Amino acid sequence: MKKVLYLFIFLSAVLVRAQNNDRSRDSIAKYTQQDFSQMKEQLGITIPNRPGPSGNPADPNAANTDENKVGSYSLPDPLVTSNGTQVRTEKAWWDSRRPEIVAQFEKEMYGHVPNNIPDVRWTVVSEKDTTAGPYPVTETLLIGKVDNSDHPDIEVNIELLIGLPKDTEKAVPLVTRFGFINWPFGPPPTEPNSYFMSSYEPLWKQQLISQNWGYAILVPSTIQADHGAGLTSGIIGLVNKGAHRSPEQWGVLRAWAWGAGRAMDYFETQPKIDASKIGIEGTSRYGKAALVTMAFDPRFSLGFIGSSGAGGASLLRRNFGEMVENLASSGEYHWFAGNFIKYASSLTVDDLPVDAHELIALCAPRPVFISVGSPFIEGNWVDGKGMFLAGLHASPVYALLGKKGMESEEYPVIGRALTSGEVAFRQHAGGHSTGPNWSTWIAWAHKYWDN
Repeated sequence: MKKVLYLFIFLSAVLVRAQNNDRSRDSIAKYTQQDFSQMKEQLGITIPNRPGPSGNPADPNAANTDENKVGSYSLPDPLVTSNGTQVRTEKAWWDSRRPEIVAQFEKEMYGHVPNNIPDVRWTVVSEKDTTAGPYPVTETLLIGKVDNSDHPDIEVNIELLIGLPKDTEKAVPLVTRFGFINWPFGPPPTEPNSYFMSSYEPLWKQQLISQNWGYAILVPSTIQADHGAGLTSGIIGLVNKGAHRSPEQWGVLRAWAWGAGRAMDYFETQPKIDASKIGIEGTSRYGKAALVTMAFDPRFSLGFIGSSGAGGASLLRRNFGEMVENLASSGEYHWFAGNFIKYASSLTVDDLPVDAHELIALCAPRPVFISVGSPFIEGNWVDGKGMFLAGLHASPVYALLGKKGMESEEYPVIGRALTSGEVAFRQHAGGHSTGPNWSTWIAWAHKYWDN
């Protein structure tokens, strides 16, 4: 009888949790739709958004994955100003064209970062000795508390984990990952059955520590929630004192990038971290955030941009995989400025003054490694070729600044690494992860961090 009672209690608890999760999802969906509609009202958009294609290949409206159906498109030239002037010198790039591209991205896509953001104070929560594989590591958990004295109703406490080689006597390079301190999806899966992970190489922490480099994990959700319902909370909501955004204000990707900048502020105060050699890494939406971070914060010296797709490194004008209509929908609009919604309703992607190759160009002359998984495991939604082409079309800016861009104009076969230039690319044979590219990235990074 006791066993039956315990089973009943257990199943009742599971059911309650499931019901609470359902209510939470319904509430998030409700308030997200309200915020989305409110932004469209601010923009004066009364027509429905054009629907984006489906990521399910079996659906009637499936996204295009046929190169023969991509069609033609015209990209804005990163070395021609809006008034048609050709950019021929480094000075013209830095003084004229680059600020113009930054302004276009800020107004139309990622949003402006407000001037009145309160300070962040970092506090050590705990420190412990552990290992990454066979290598001893000292891990420090920190909380970055944002000053909310002007609006106490909203708290923002940024979580950051730093791992350094134990007893290191000199400042070491460090890679910052947008991700999770604790994997939230159950036991970490393994390749080849996994969409996410790779079991064929040591985990990324071990690989970095083996090079006498450090690692950090920055938790994006502690900076800003990943849904439209959260835009009146988090750092965006705190700055707005709980009010809705205006159409040109920052979206979630820019907020996450701002959080990475505050982590960099902390790194610059630490004698055991070489702040001149900090990399930024992320996959999927966090890959988008990593690229936005590189583009807008020149203190990050290397980028490792994993499967970032549309809204990240993939060309938006290319009809393949995810499209602008998906990004500007109620499910993903929160990543961007409200103005971006226009390009899936009253305007089209061809009206957008910028594209992904110019976001990569904003990183120049700093090196960027573009990573993508196999279409047979990861699928085609993120458009690996679109990311390669964006890197290729960013390369003239690198050349203007005296650096080498993409080494080949031909899309490489799976596994071939294009790593001789400052714009690198490799499509690995795994899933939606940077995992199988870590050793390739590390070998490439040594070119820049060994001096």
